[in-house]
Amino acid sequence: MKIYTRTGDAGQTSLFDGTRVSKSDPRVDAYGEVDELNAWLGLSRAQSLDPDLDEALIIIQKDLFALGAKLADPASRIASRVTKATIEDDDVARLEALIDKLEEELPPLSRFILAGGSEAGAALHVARAVCRRAERRMMSLEPAPDGILIRYINRLSDLLFVMARVVNRRAAIPEVEW
Repeated sequence: MKIYTRTGDAGQTSLFDGTRVSKSDPRVDAYGEVDELNAWLGLSRAQSLDPDLDEALIIIQKDLFALGAKLADPASRIASRVTKATIEDDDVARLEALIDKLEEELPPLSRFILAGGSEAGAALHVARAVCRRAERRMMSLEPAPDGILIRYINRLSDLLFVMARVVNRRAAIPEVEW
């Protein structure tokens, strides 16, 4: 199979239900933001993260493929036949448990902190901002995405903030307060 199909040369693409839409369609924009988030997580992983964080991000990257697939499937045609394209309450609970575990390593926040620190920490801060943008794009869709997708992406942005702080703390890079 070739990487190029030429089917998008006129500025359109297909959703999973076969509908042809403009590449500027809000749904395409939303799953494009999720794709960008996934790429930022890949960049974060390329910064030699500790194994516990790297393993967590691999699982999250797979989740984001599922989330993107759900966004590209407004008619829910793939949901019943592709089990790996699911996001469930257990996935949100997994993110929450990881947030709780990682926060044990951190001092409580008393002020806002500036994004930055190590290369991995800074990349995770960018990923958090992209995650928030993806959430905003998802909220603009009609029909609205399944609530579990919104809960997942919302919790993920919290986790990415905590991960950035943990990465910087483990690297002994102090946080800069605002």
